[in-house]
Amino acid sequence: MTGLFDKFKEEDSEGSEMVEERPAYEENEPETTQSESVESLPENEYRSGVNEVRDKPQQSTSSSSDIGISSLMDKRAKLEEAIDYVGMMISNLKEKRTGLEKEIEEESVDIKNLKEKLMKVNEYIEEETQGIQSLTNKRSAVEREADEVGGLITSLRDKLAGIDRVIDDEGTKIKSFKESRDKTSNF
Repeated sequence: MTGLFDKFKEEDSEGSEMVEERPAYEENEPETTQSESVESLPENEYRSGVNEVRDKPQQSTSSSSDIGISSLMDKRAKLEEAIDYVGMMISNLKEKRTGLEKEIEEESVDIKNLKEKLMKVNEYIEEETQGIQSLTNKRSAVEREADEVGGLITSLRDKLAGIDRVIDDEGTKIKSFKESRDKTSNF
């Protein structure tokens, strides 16, 4: 006989539990709670009914088959297996969720560590940028000084060139004076 939950039984036979079968006389009784039976029966009748149930011998399997008790027991067993299977699925989901939470926490720690490293890299870049800016400012100052020195050199060269011209002019004048004196002294 195939039942509603047979596929669960086939998929996971490991997770199913053995089900204790109830005696046939318990199955024949309609299920009522103790409070219902106490309210519906006088106390003496209730006690005698309980004693009768306990005193009844088990019926043969052929008579229980005739009224469908074994079928009902099979359905109950399959329902219990299905409940066990659902419980196992819930347990597996909890394990998966716990695993995911652990992985997320590990990723969170890794990301925080990476963020800290990136912040340190950013600080290093800022320091280097400031250092490069400082070097650029120093280089600019040195270039200005070099330009000033170049200007001084040019000015001094111009002055030296002027002095050289003056010396050349004076040398020329002295030569010409000497020549003119030599010419006049020869007379």
